Amino acid sequence: MKTILLKISVLTFIVLFSTNSYQIKNRDDQEFQGQAIYISKSKMELGNWGARLSEEQKKQIEARMKNRLEKEYILNFNKEESIFYEDEKLDAISGATDSWGKNFAPGKQYKNVKINSQIQSQEFYGKQFLVKDQLQAIKWNLGSETKEIGKYTCFKATASIPTKELTWYNFSWDRLRNVNEKKADSNGVKIENTKPIDFTEVEAWYTPQIPVGHGPLEYWGLPGLILEVSAGNTTMLCSKIILNPAEKAEIEAPAKGKIVTKKEYQNTVVEKMQEFRNNRGRRRG
Repeated sequence: MKTILLKISVLTFIVLFSTNSYQIKNRDDQEFQGQAIYISKSKMELGNWGARLSEEQKKQIEARMKNRLEKEYILNFNKEESIFYEDEKLDAISGATDSWGKNFAPGKQYKNVKINSQIQSQEFYGKQFLVKDQLQAIKWNLGSETKEIGKYTCFKATASIPTKELTWYNFSWDRLRNVNEKKADSNGVKIENTKPIDFTEVEAWYTPQIPVGHGPLEYWGLPGLILEVSAGNTTMLCSKIILNPAEKAEIEAPAKGKIVTKKEYQNTVVEKMQEFRNNRGRRRG
């Protein structure tokens, strides 16, 4: 009974917060717009190899990889649409380049929460792709825990999401091994070796004071803008919000590139990396 009352009180608070937010803004849906700046920080994972390194060596590697481990992103949004992209000015200022990493980084991402659509621009080894698909389905568990992020009151939400759905634009050699590992059925026909699905536990903090269903990367669908999200070894934190800026940003879907789905794009990446490994093996031979 206490649990039910707690959920009712939380939902009531969210509804009241959302209603007040709409009244305060008093703007037409088409006019309302906002911008959120996110700082992304990832912990370095060196695996078994890292265990053999000294703390000084680890610090040196972390310093060299700073442009991969720390990034800044921009999210422009209105009531229905958003455009999310990396602010590459920081790399330009530092002079840092990461041509290999850019092949597996998220490109400019457009979401439309009204029609459940996502369009993302991806460049892979000099070829441009336009990845069109539905938004990642997320079953959020809304909690009652709150905290302040800047001047906004945020609520906690959690979810368990298949890891490959969160990192579909990325690549790991494990993915290639999974594709190559086959087993034969009773008729001797080789089939894919099915393995348990890996899930990533996600913790998000959203504010009903900005009642839009947007968030960074694949995250969306909460009753308020997501200001912080932690998944795996990465945390993204909103450092600045501008509501109804004097100069409106263009929120338009990317339009250039070969049109593919997320799965088709994943297959393209795996095939290219298989070709890369085969060619490297032949050179060694």
